[in-house]
Amino acid sequence: MAKRTAVIDIGSNSARMIIIEKTSRFAFHLLHEVKSKVRISEDAYQNGGALQEKAMQRALLALQDFVQIADSYDVRKTLCVATSAVRDASNKKAFLSRVKKEIGLNIKVIDGEREAYLGGIACANLLPQHDAMTLDIGGGSSECACIEDGKVINADSLDLGTVRLKELFFDRNDIKGAKAHIDKALEGLDTNEQRHIIGIGGTFRALAQIILKAQRHPLHKVHGFTFNAKELVTLAKKIIATEENSELKALGVKKDRYDVIRPGAMILLRIIKRVGAERFTCSGVGVREGLYLSDLLRHNRDSFPANFNPSLKYLLDRHTHNAHQRNLRVRLTKEIFEKTHTALTLASELKQPLLIAAKLAKIGASHHFYSFQNHSHYLSLTALEYGYTHEEIALISMLVLYQQGKGIKKGYYTEFATLLPEVRILERLTNILALSDALLAHHPREIDFTISAEGKVLTVTSKKEIAYLAQESVRGIGDEILEVRFK
Repeated sequence: MAKRTAVIDIGSNSARMIIIEKTSRFAFHLLHEVKSKVRISEDAYQNGGALQEKAMQRALLALQDFVQIADSYDVRKTLCVATSAVRDASNKKAFLSRVKKEIGLNIKVIDGEREAYLGGIACANLLPQHDAMTLDIGGGSSECACIEDGKVINADSLDLGTVRLKELFFDRNDIKGAKAHIDKALEGLDTNEQRHIIGIGGTFRALAQIILKAQRHPLHKVHGFTFNAKELVTLAKKIIATEENSELKALGVKKDRYDVIRPGAMILLRIIKRVGAERFTCSGVGVREGLYLSDLLRHNRDSFPANFNPSLKYLLDRHTHNAHQRNLRVRLTKEIFEKTHTALTLASELKQPLLIAAKLAKIGASHHFYSFQNHSHYLSLTALEYGYTHEEIALISMLVLYQQGKGIKKGYYTEFATLLPEVRILERLTNILALSDALLAHHPREIDFTISAEGKVLTVTSKKEIAYLAQESVRGIGDEILEVRFK
């Protein structure tokens, strides 16, 4: 697969492009993202589904710019799909031909089930594992996929979208007709009761952003943000009841969503009622990322290898200067944790985030050595984008920040407290990190000592004299948590 790939998704409301760069076999990161509200479906639903000239022209101009942007990044592969509005259009062949002739871009029109599947594999691979139903409310259609054990087991598409409802019902103030249309479409939804929904797309992200801000959620990213259905239902009802844009603005809705947020909120409410959803997770990924993954993982059954995380591997690919020392640190951290966690009353599930912190501890040195822990913290907090809960991201980044075992600053802890374990737990974990690093201060080719633990006493034994730097570095590191003795 090409090192840099552009992925374009032409939806009913917006056209979007992402540019992704690979750093190793399955690891990648986002280089660029751009969108244009081309509204290719504008006036189409009132005209038998046919794409209108002004809308097609907007799309052509946007796609032309997309191609130019991709060229500036030296992209070697471009994947481009069109969804509901184009696949339903009676004149889609003419539009596709114009794009090919004028821009040289090949567009693949995908059916609704394929669109739902792509959204599903994006969520299954790039969010913490959930058994859930994905829901992507688009401009012309809505797609659902059920995920079980990290696999998409079925996918459905409904002719139910925000722009479609706006033009057919909301523009005529036919709210009753809109509800009847939604309920009729939902009769074809092939799903049982679903307690957990993963929301994809602009409508859901807009609502999640409002809830995130209202909660004063400490981590400012919607991808992976989880909240209860009651909050969403309350907000959606308020939006549907609005009559003026000023009221939408007061609720926190952004200007570019004013005309489609009410139809989107109504679709969402009716689906919540039908499937009995109690919990929601917002996805920052969807069809574009799913299309990229279907290409990247085509020989791996559309799934990453077990225990693989693309964001973690990307950070290690880009920012590790001494992989051997990192691996020794992880091994030693694991051993100290396993031999002391009972005495320190540390839950076994804390081992995995601690080991990830051990891997990421020094990545900030690639930016500036003397403040490496601050840079390591920032990179962990912002770039661990995929596959981790907000609680895991906060914990890992906090451990990285205080990896030297010198205590946790109260003010910064308070900012993230709702996502973190107690301070005493963090201090014990950072103490383990600090001891691991200190005992390897002399950078041995292999771990040249053994450790044993009795209660809160850690004994370090070696056949030869313990390295001077290791003994010196251990002094003063959290003696009240773990006492270190040398033999």
